[in-house]
Amino acid sequence: MSEAAGSAAHKPRFHRVMLKLSGQALAPAQGAGIDLDTLAAFAREIKEVAALGVQLAMVIGAGNILRGSEYEARGMDRSSADQMGMLGTVINALAFQDALERAGVTTRVLSAIAMQAVCEPYIRRRAVRHLEKGRVVIFAAGTGNPYFTTDTAASLRALEIGAEVILKASHHVDGVYDRDPLREPGAKRFDRLTYIEVLERNLKVMDSTAISMCRDNNLPIIVFNLRQTGNIRRAVMGEPIGTWVESGR
Repeated sequence: MSEAAGSAAHKPRFHRVMLKLSGQALAPAQGAGIDLDTLAAFAREIKEVAALGVQLAMVIGAGNILRGSEYEARGMDRSSADQMGMLGTVINALAFQDALERAGVTTRVLSAIAMQAVCEPYIRRRAVRHLEKGRVVIFAAGTGNPYFTTDTAASLRALEIGAEVILKASHHVDGVYDRDPLREPGAKRFDRLTYIEVLERNLKVMDSTAISMCRDNNLPIIVFNLRQTGNIRRAVMGEPIGTWVESGR
């Protein structure tokens, strides 16, 4: 292999990415809340990816703190429950910012709900400028509206900032399966899927609104296991890990 070809092989395939994490990935093994050791490990991995020159944005759920859907099921107003969930994502975003900055990664939290005392308001051009300056950007408070999940927020923000891919990190499985592999050992993992296949099979990748947005704008999704160290880097390098969801195969 020539020197030029070798250099190209070690360059990231994607240069601006959206990383979607579930809040549950931050939780301790037992109970709710935030495991600081897990958070620090994720921060070290993100630091390695940022050092490659990759512009990295993030959206984090709040399942480790509360799930609005559970409160709604118990009789709470849907809008109020969703707003509580959005505030939970701000807590996770601030915790992640602290872990990243202690690891030496300059980070900004931009919230869709104004709370200037703790984070910046979301402004698209400001977010893009932070990315261009090499800062990790964490989008908090979802879309700022009830009835939309953090999956949809990740798709929306990814499109707004011009991300090339959504990295959907799972803390349970290493891709998309035809059945729940944790309950059914014979479940089949897909290497590649189209958006239409995900929607028609009702596969649990992201919610249907998020998948439809990605399909309409041809934004690929890579679903992979976050617990395996180095997988975020492998994903941005374009290595064949997890399941790729895109327009055609």
